[in-house]
Amino acid sequence: MSNSHEKPMAPADDDCCGGGACNPCVWDHYYAELQKWRIKEAKIKEQQTEAEAEKNSK
Repeated sequence: MSNSHEKPMAPADDDCCGGGACNPCVWDHYYAELQKWRIKEAKIKEQQTEAEAEKNSK
């Protein structure tokens, strides 16, 4: 499957201070971007499935 977007990379161990006071934390940003990526992946997969079903129905 060829995508025009890449899965976000998790922060390195030393990117987070571990103090819990950062707002937003690098992990908050990562998880938000990961959620956007997953939604886009699901949409791409759905479009591919629909296109394949349409092709097979002809």
